[in-house]
Amino acid sequence: MTVTTLSYAETGAFSSLLVDYLARKEALQPFYHRFPELTAFEKQIEEKQAAYSSEARQRLVAALQQQYAGLPAAPAAVHTNLTLLAQETTFTVTTGHQLNLFTGPLYFIYKIVSAIKLARQLKEKYPQYDFVPVYWLATEDHDFAEINHFSLFGKTYEWNASATGQPVGRMNLDGLAEQVLDQLPADVPALFREAYERSATLAEATHRLAMGLFGDYGLVSLDADVPELKQALAPVLERELRDQASYQAVQATDARLEAAGYKPQVYARPFNLFFITADGQRERLEYDHTTDSVTLTVDGAAKVLGRPELLALAAAHPEQFSPNVVLRPLYQELLLPNLCYIGGGAEVAYWFQLKSVFEENGVPFPMVLLRNSAQFISKANAAKLRKLGLDSTAVFAKLPALKQQLAAHLGQEEVDLREQQQQLAAAFEQVAALAQRLDPSLVKAVAAEQQKASGILSNLEKRLSKAAEAKHETAYQQLDGLLGKLLPGGGFQERSDNVLNILINNPDFITQLLDAFDPLALEFTLLEEE
Repeated sequence: MTVTTLSYAETGAFSSLLVDYLARKEALQPFYHRFPELTAFEKQIEEKQAAYSSEARQRLVAALQQQYAGLPAAPAAVHTNLTLLAQETTFTVTTGHQLNLFTGPLYFIYKIVSAIKLARQLKEKYPQYDFVPVYWLATEDHDFAEINHFSLFGKTYEWNASATGQPVGRMNLDGLAEQVLDQLPADVPALFREAYERSATLAEATHRLAMGLFGDYGLVSLDADVPELKQALAPVLERELRDQASYQAVQATDARLEAAGYKPQVYARPFNLFFITADGQRERLEYDHTTDSVTLTVDGAAKVLGRPELLALAAAHPEQFSPNVVLRPLYQELLLPNLCYIGGGAEVAYWFQLKSVFEENGVPFPMVLLRNSAQFISKANAAKLRKLGLDSTAVFAKLPALKQQLAAHLGQEEVDLREQQQQLAAAFEQVAALAQRLDPSLVKAVAAEQQKASGILSNLEKRLSKAAEAKHETAYQQLDGLLGKLLPGGGFQERSDNVLNILINNPDFITQLLDAFDPLALEFTLLEEE
């Protein structure tokens, strides 16, 4: 694998907030705690160690042991890390993602590889501590339409289950075998099929698949949608329901972000919570400030609850509440001895809205690290690029510039009539001067004829350019087809292609990613298969 890197700014595909963060622009410094660099982890470790209680660690380890007891035998590296998590000198590096079918887009893989690689780098730098990569299973999300499909070799496989609004992690797998598993190509690795065939829920299947792909690297997966862990959320629930604390904190931060020239990524609500009904539906709590009450939809009917009633319910049954995007990061950091969260560009942006929420709750704000982002170029596509006189960075060039580069490679005659346009303009300037001397009323007629002649010349330039391209039509078609493969739908490959597009033909892909990625380098990675 040939590895090339370039800055995220050079790709032209990332937000100004992200580019400015990576450049450490002063305007963004109030919105994060520590910039993710190796030497900064020493202070982060000290801070988290002081704040993370032995009770929290015991609760976490007990929950993980129970979750892994229901799965097939985990690799030795996972058992080692589960044991290490009981020690006060062990910390985590965490990434999270939805339960996408068959892992969904490639960036799911890139997130987890980034976490594993960073944990290794930290162990090298701080050998007196241990570091465990964690995948936070986003089991409480209920947007099934976002996760029920994946793309393999240009074909979309979709699971048309009955989406009932329940947390997706609790969904059974009815219909998946007929609609997806039985339709897959024969060369799909057994691991992917068996993860779903042997599981009762989507959470279990995703857990099995993550362990099969990353267990040998020590990845620990956590499903936080369990009553034992939700007990840790009780103080947050009380503060949220009593004071609307997160809403107030995020509103103030959003105002400062906007004043600095950045748009907030997510919208904070008066109550940043959902409620899990008796039949398993995840319903939003809608606040009415005029009556100081909350409306909850149960079985299609609206039910109004007073604040005291909600507070009593949260104290007795915190497991019936589910944090939204604003409070989920806080819940995560309450549960884990975490130092760093690794996410995509949008995640980095919304974490920047949350620092005050953590301060309000007395929880250390983790480092926020952009996951590794990459473009994989297969051996066949790399050969096609070279044949067209292009290198791997061509995916980031504008189409006109690419065509110009290709034309130069092909020895295509350049059609450029700017000089002729200048000569034409000079000639008409002389004619206009003559008209001005002889009959000024003809000046407008001269100008009109100049515009007409210039248009004729421009049209001829376009026709001649097309004629030049036509001589090499096959090469231009190859360029269009290649860009279609490297940039599916005009977007990044990592946002649409599934890892199986690569893994089926390259079983060592994940190991190669671990070798290629350097999470703290903060650069885009181009991976060219040799």
